[in-house]
Amino acid sequence: MRLTSSLLLVVCAASPGVTQEPEPVFRSESDLVVLHVNVFDGRSDAVPGLGQNVFRVVDNDEPQQITFFTAADLPVAAGLILDSSSSMITRQRLVTAGATAFVQASHPEDALFTIHFNEHVEFGLPPALPFTSRATILQAAMARYHAGGMTALYDAVIAGLEHLERADSDKRVLVVLSDGEDNASRQSERAMLDRAQRSNAIVYTVSNADRRSGAAGDPAVLRRLAEATGGIAYFPNSDDQAVESFETIAANIRRGYTIGYTPNHADHDGSFRRVKVAVDVPGRRNLRIRSRPGYWTPYHADGR
Repeated sequence: MRLTSSLLLVVCAASPGVTQEPEPVFRSESDLVVLHVNVFDGRSDAVPGLGQNVFRVVDNDEPQQITFFTAADLPVAAGLILDSSSSMITRQRLVTAGATAFVQASHPEDALFTIHFNEHVEFGLPPALPFTSRATILQAAMARYHAGGMTALYDAVIAGLEHLERADSDKRVLVVLSDGEDNASRQSERAMLDRAQRSNAIVYTVSNADRRSGAAGDPAVLRRLAEATGGIAYFPNSDDQAVESFETIAANIRRGYTIGYTPNHADHDGSFRRVKVAVDVPGRRNLRIRSRPGYWTPYHADGR
């Protein structure tokens, strides 16, 4: 994400491999790039407790100076985007159990919402309540879930990304339960991926494809959507594993890092710049990074 207004930043100076408590500092930055990063070990478990000094950021092959860093468990804004097409008629337990598991593992101050989609995209919460942290309200939203109809996945994801723009939290997440197929959207897959790449949200996908029936869905779409935002695509083999995926996602959100830097360049031409985050921890050679692959610069007609 690239920001052009003043922010309340969290700055944390840490010793090697150790995360200290962050101290809030108010500062004004322009053209700030914010990255949400997860680090995984060889077992695909999120690695907590790393310090700022073990991270490196490269922007279009140019090393950057990290200007703020935090590993604090801060509240996030998160949306559950849930397939309610006819393929889910016999699998409503999966939807309810997965959403409940995610809510129970979330931060008590998270701002949450739900979207149910078939050929229509419907918000689970009342219009006057864009987000909630109350489990009872979310359970009531889930009680309105009913399966049937076609599938407008692309429209639902775009609606979720646009809704996240209303959130106060800087860290924003979508969790999408779908098999990846779409037969009813007005928007295209390309439009969905472009919208995801231009947002600062992390998108995690959980496949609900029933492989036992030979219906594999479109897993490539789920991978592309997750990878465009630094998220992960999960392909469980059973409903129980799908519920575990929701629990894992909620835990990984808690163990992530937020990194910010002001780029060395001053491009305002609307171009896409690729970003690579690396981590170097002595004695740990099996660590993997998940973060968004880049960002779009703002466009100013005069180039300033």
